[in-house]
Amino acid sequence: MTTGAPTTPYTTRPRRSRLRRYLPLGLAAWLVLEIWLLTLVAGAAGGLTVFLLLVAGVVAGSVVIKRAGRRAFQNLNEALQRGGSPARGGGNGLTMLGGLLLMLPGLLSDVAGLLLLLPPVQKALSRFTENAVEKRLRTATPGSLGDAFQQARMHRPDGKVVPGEVIREDRSEPREQWPPLTR
Repeated sequence: MTTGAPTTPYTTRPRRSRLRRYLPLGLAAWLVLEIWLLTLVAGAAGGLTVFLLLVAGVVAGSVVIKRAGRRAFQNLNEALQRGGSPARGGGNGLTMLGGLLLMLPGLLSDVAGLLLLLPPVQKALSRFTENAVEKRLRTATPGSLGDAFQQARMHRPDGKVVPGEVIREDRSEPREQWPPLTR
C-alpha cells in the first residue's frame, strides 16, 4: 500500500491562445495556396515568366526596403539635430514590411506587399494596430507585458503619476562597496 498525495493520470494544461492554435494551420494553407498559384501561372504563361516575376519581386522589394530605411534614418537624423524626439511611425515600418512581402516568393505575398505600399492602407492598418495595442494594454492582466508598463509607474499620494524607481537607504552608516576597490 502506498501513501502520499493522490495523483490523476490526467494533467491539466493551460489553454492555448487562438493565435498559437491556428497560426501553423494558416501558414501551411498560405504556403499551399502560394505554390498552387505559382503552378497555375506557370501552366498558363510558362516557367520563365514565373521566374521573372519572382526575380522582379525580389528586386522591387529590396528597392522599397532600401528607400524606406534611408528615409527612416534621415527622419531620425533630422529629429536628433533639432533636439527633439523622433516622430512615431511615419509609415516606414509598414513600407519595409511591404518590401519584405514583395521579396518573399509567391503571388499572394506580392499582392499583400503592394497593398502595404499604398498610403490609405498604411494609415488604416496603423490606426487599427494602434487601437488594438492600446486595448490590450488597458485590459492587461498581472504578469503580462502590459502589466510591466503599468508597474513602471509610481503613483504619488496626490494622484500624479511619476515614472521612475525609488531606492531607499535605511542605513545611516556609509555603504560598503562591493567588490572592494582596493586589494
